[in-house]
Amino acid sequence: MASVPCLLLLLLLPTLLRVSADTTEPCELDDDDFRCVCNFTDPKPDWSSALQCMVAVEVEIRGGGRTLEQFLKGAGTDPKQYADTIKALRVRRLKVGAAQVPAQLLVAVLRALGYSRLKELTLEDLEVTGPTPPTPLEATGPALTTLSLRNVSWATGGAWLGELQQWLKPGLKVLNIAQAHSFAFPCAGLSTFEALTTLDLSDNPGLGDSGLMAALCPHKFPALQHLALRNAGLETPSGVCAALAAARVQPQSLDLSHNSLRATAPGATRCVWPSALSSLNLSFAGLEQVPKGLPPKLSVLDLSCNKLSREPRRDELPEVNDLTLDGNPFLDPGALQQQNNPTISGVVPACARSVLTMGVSGTLALLQGARGFA
Repeated sequence: MASVPCLLLLLLLPTLLRVSADTTEPCELDDDDFRCVCNFTDPKPDWSSALQCMVAVEVEIRGGGRTLEQFLKGAGTDPKQYADTIKALRVRRLKVGAAQVPAQLLVAVLRALGYSRLKELTLEDLEVTGPTPPTPLEATGPALTTLSLRNVSWATGGAWLGELQQWLKPGLKVLNIAQAHSFAFPCAGLSTFEALTTLDLSDNPGLGDSGLMAALCPHKFPALQHLALRNAGLETPSGVCAALAAARVQPQSLDLSHNSLRATAPGATRCVWPSALSSLNLSFAGLEQVPKGLPPKLSVLDLSCNKLSREPRRDELPEVNDLTLDGNPFLDPGALQQQNNPTISGVVPACARSVLTMGVSGTLALLQGARGFA
């Protein structure tokens, strides 16, 4: 039989099922006891297999697309009595995905993880159902440095971020939201992300300029340094500039790659870019000319893999220290054809390679560091 702390950590698992001789193990733990992956796709999953993950630093649990409502009966357990046991766990990175999770159960897990040393949490391909429990007087969830959400839907609509935020201890530094179902955040219900330095809203093609304006609530991101907006349905650099100005944010780096950007409309109001901005990525943006109204001075400007048919004139560019123009037709006559058809030749050029690997988020790449948590 498993102890209650184990059940709390692993989505409040019920009393363990007896393992039959012909049951295939749904969980695998590597030889270093570092990473453990569970995929409960069997119609009658052996939840007890997840116990081997208790020694791992990185844990991934996928629920096979099933609802977890059957575990609600354990959601009311107070994890405080098991605080020392939970704190002794090695887990630092946890990914949970492919399930329908009642909001009450999700909150119960967060409360239990509040006693752990978890630093990075990823929720992926989840449907969070039902109302969120009342907001606590103080945050009782984990003290995360990184929170990543991909394709997570919430019954509470646009209020989900503010409600989730109330259960997390302050100190979040990296927030990654991809394939979101709603960015209509009620800004009044959102607390300030005092320590957040990196915000990645990539892979949200329905966001657009107006959606970005709504998502970046004013004065909520005072420490923001890095903003990634790849493949976010953005239309013009000036539209992004206006959203940044309205939010009063001062990022140092801005990634607008993989958006079909067009020139600013004639007569449009000139936008004042954040004074701290030093790095701007406009690669893979379908640009046929250098957009007007860019920041007057940059340390890094990436215009690679666009459709520039001639070398930009000096007066068309900002004052820049590091300019990248690789993969444009004026440098490589075959670049445009290779961008449109990455398999045109046996040798995959740099621009085509980037298109093929676009699904890897920059923020996620940063998280693939050394195993320093062990």
